[in-house]
Amino acid sequence: MAWKTRWAVSVGGQDMSSEMAPYLETITVTDKAGASSDSSSLVLDDTGGRIRLPQPGSSIVVRLNGVQVFSGVIDSVKSSGSRSAGRGLSVSAKGFDVQGKAKEPQRLHLDDGTIGDFLTKVAKRAGFDMKIDPALANIARDYIAADGESFLHVGEKLARELGGTFKLRGPLAVLAKHGQDFGLPLIKGFFTGDSSGNLISWDIEPVSTRSVFKSVEVPYFDRKKGEPKTHKTESGAAGERSEAVNVVRHVAYDERQARDIAEARKQQIEREGGTGRVKLDLMPEAQVEALFQLSGTRPGVDGTYRIVSVMHSASRSGGATTSLELQQPQDGAGSDSR
Repeated sequence: MAWKTRWAVSVGGQDMSSEMAPYLETITVTDKAGASSDSSSLVLDDTGGRIRLPQPGSSIVVRLNGVQVFSGVIDSVKSSGSRSAGRGLSVSAKGFDVQGKAKEPQRLHLDDGTIGDFLTKVAKRAGFDMKIDPALANIARDYIAADGESFLHVGEKLARELGGTFKLRGPLAVLAKHGQDFGLPLIKGFFTGDSSGNLISWDIEPVSTRSVFKSVEVPYFDRKKGEPKTHKTESGAAGERSEAVNVVRHVAYDERQARDIAEARKQQIEREGGTGRVKLDLMPEAQVEALFQLSGTRPGVDGTYRIVSVMHSASRSGGATTSLELQQPQDGAGSDSR
């Protein structure tokens, strides 16, 4: 059976599409906000064991309909089979080399510096170039340290603390503030009830209350006065529906760090004010943190959302789709004015 979707796979810098064409069954690519790496999976028919076994550590690039949707390193290769089902080969890849120094524990600290200065040093020791959103890079700290923590751990911890997304892609590490789409294209989904629309299905909760709090409180220690204190931030419009307070359990180093943590929690509350999933005909240009515009479903659901997860799935037998996980409803999503 011939593929309905145009695809291309390069391994170790060599285009392997024609060699894989008789055997490749499915392609899956996943990207999530806040996760350390993109991932990809290829499943091949290995009847007769004719496929040369790919080696972990080899570079791999995947394209769908001419758009590059993944670039990374092969992480694992798994053979499976049975008497009744034949043999298969699964090739999994990550956006960075998991055999490298990203997971190596480090010990270093920085006095009177910035988040950007510190992360750049940690990244360099792990073999990465660091790109940081200026809104986060210029945040000052009296003291910041990696105490037996890996670059992966440090990056993800700071991303959670500051309301950002930390990604490793090849030799580049990126820390960006949530909502920074860096000029990514607007993705549109429209439902018409027939095949003329690109929206296959949706499952959306435009108003979510489970993760919403009216305010955020972060404890810290005032070193000049020698006493514990608490920084409080109101959640704004998103928190008006709640009576609960989000009390952070760990104590911040000082008021400045407490303020940064509270602001990040406030932004997260706003993002989680509505959630949902949609499935579309393949849209390889969809990326995490881009905006998604939904129309044709119903008032109160139609509107704009932030993309927080993308999964492209293609198969020889079933065509190709793009599944999006959505948050942060805007432009009428969540309110029915009728």
